[in-house]
Amino acid sequence: MELGSVKHFLKGKTISVTGATGFLGKIFVEKILRVQLDVKKLYLLLRASNPCSATERMHNEIFGKDLFKVLREKLDGDFGSFISDKVVAVAGDVSSENMGIRDVNLRKAMLEEIDIVSHSAACTKFDERFDTAMLTNTIGASNVVNFAKNCTKVEVLLHVSTAYVCGETEGLILEEPFQMGKTLKGFSKLDIEFEKKLVEKKLSELQTQNLKEEMITSMMKSFGLERAKEYGWPNTYVFTKAMGEMLVGHMKENLHVIILRPTIVTSTYKEPFSGWVEEARTIDSFAIAYGKRNLTCFPGNIKEVVDVIPADMVVNAIIVAMVANANQC
Repeated sequence: MELGSVKHFLKGKTISVTGATGFLGKIFVEKILRVQLDVKKLYLLLRASNPCSATERMHNEIFGKDLFKVLREKLDGDFGSFISDKVVAVAGDVSSENMGIRDVNLRKAMLEEIDIVSHSAACTKFDERFDTAMLTNTIGASNVVNFAKNCTKVEVLLHVSTAYVCGETEGLILEEPFQMGKTLKGFSKLDIEFEKKLVEKKLSELQTQNLKEEMITSMMKSFGLERAKEYGWPNTYVFTKAMGEMLVGHMKENLHVIILRPTIVTSTYKEPFSGWVEEARTIDSFAIAYGKRNLTCFPGNIKEVVDVIPADMVVNAIIVAMVANANQC
């Protein structure tokens, strides 16, 4: 798809973004603002207790990063006013109803203005507490869908998932949507409502035992791993993301939905410049160790494919998928 058609599509659009403080979310926001200065508005949902905290997080954790240096140079001294004009920090949380947006007037404006919803907020730790991962990755997905369905002019919801919801099966794995209750073990059926109640019951039991928070965290992590393996998933992260996909597909009704499943997301290939990465994530630790000469060799088969993809390629896929499928799914 040519850049011209992408820029034309984005012109005048209002986009809601969850997960904007995350690695992929930042790159998505940067790309939109850099390629289409005439985008109408970006609403960035940030976990915060009030608008001031949300705005502070936005400037410190998003626009204060080196990632935006190309856009800063492009706008010269107008970067600050451009961001103020185009971007709104929204205090909220995907794990809550209405995405946790308490400001009634702001929520009303968003529901009337939003054309596109991009949902990438997630707990990505493989061994996260089951209750925490469930709230963000599963319940959060359903809350975003409900919000998007109430947007009067929404064209598309793009939900970022992960390729590893498909489990650890070897060979060719076809990209198919999850049906509600489907597991990676054919003989079992998954009941998400039951899992929610199970999480609440387990957490309540642990809290009544007056255990230290560290012990509760450890036991909730183990519980998540146990439930994931019960149905064939290798860890809590992909288990809760798979349940999130099920809810998105089940609840969407007439909403146009795209589910994107990238593999291991790594540093940028080209845009806005090569090699931008934040913190040592997954495969990045190997690159850092090699750069520091702490890792002098790495045994492997040179004919094998390494399942990593540069973050800017993922963002390009997100944007192109939006353009190609808006109001056409």
